[in-house]
Amino acid sequence: MSAGVACAQNRIRVTTTLRNTRVDKEGNVTCTIPPRRATSPVVARRLPLSASRRLRPVDAEIEPICSAKGCRRAAAYEVRWNNPKIHPPERRKVWLACEEHRESLADFLDRRGFLREVAPFR
Repeated sequence: MSAGVACAQNRIRVTTTLRNTRVDKEGNVTCTIPPRRATSPVVARRLPLSASRRLRPVDAEIEPICSAKGCRRAAAYEVRWNNPKIHPPERRKVWLACEEHRESLADFLDRRGFLREVAPFR
């Protein structure tokens, strides 16, 4: 439904298309806005059912795994880094690494000047 609003002072007529809009006999425009959804339907579609079944409760014990792409091994090291252009000097970001990927992740960050230290994981 199209709702028009005339502004007498500026002699401007604004016409918009609104859903859930009603105009009564006197020309009054009323609009009822439906309640918002908890999540967007687009976001809901992005999460496949198989992934939703894998989600665990927050209080569940989560095993830390390596941050390397595709690696599911247990973490053995913390690779601590920061980007000096955007992070303050005391800020540390942490990637977890298994034995196999410790060196490659550290080299990747070192080449960019981001590597600060490598330490054993807890």
